[in-house]
Amino acid sequence: MNSNLDKTFEALASLPRRKIMALLSHVELTTSELAEKLAISAPATSRHLSVLENAGLVSSERRGQFVYYTLNGDSLATRLSGFMFELCPAAAPLKRESKALARKRKPT
Repeated sequence: MNSNLDKTFEALASLPRRKIMALLSHVELTTSELAEKLAISAPATSRHLSVLENAGLVSSERRGQFVYYTLNGDSLATRLSGFMFELCPAAAPLKRESKALARKRKPT
């Protein structure tokens, strides 16, 4: 149990990882899309996603040559971080962007 808890807190301790979670709050994105939105390299984004996935906070699915990441909504840590995002000035604009992206991608 402590190991899982440690992984969760380690994952949430990083601002870039919290930003990734905020961006994934309403839409699935690829590593490249996340890297572009966060203005960090794709390898750095991949490392952050690996930590988040190892902690059980995000899931990945390969489709062709792309890997899509989604937030694991079942996780208590995800629900708690969602609450924290409402209070975090860095996450609020990213959550709004995530909602806008989700609306754009929705089939009409």
